[in-house]
Amino acid sequence: MHDFCFTIPYGLILVCGGIIGYFKKGSTASLAGGLGTGFLLILAGYLSLQAFHKRKNSYFALILETACAAVLTWVMGQRYMQTSKIMPAGVVAGISVVMTGFYLYKITTGGNHFPSKAE
Repeated sequence: MHDFCFTIPYGLILVCGGIIGYFKKGSTASLAGGLGTGFLLILAGYLSLQAFHKRKNSYFALILETACAAVLTWVMGQRYMQTSKIMPAGVVAGISVVMTGFYLYKITTGGNHFPSKAE
């Protein structure tokens, strides 16, 4: 599976979560964190998609995706440890752990793999 297939929806979920957190609790930290990391991930997914169209890998996008997911894992994991609430901190931390592992796998295996051209 290609990284942009997961990265763009992951970023959209974070953006929506930040907006929902702001409107429900008035939390500007949720808004800034959700919009910031969400838009960075959407940008990284877009860069990866554009590179894929050129049959190349965007290692900048992979590193950006990995860094965002790892930082989000740590921040939301700390938040979960403070509050012991599964929603939303525990869920976001869990998803971010999976995504960090996925991105590390993509980096170690050489990024997106392209099918050979059929003649």
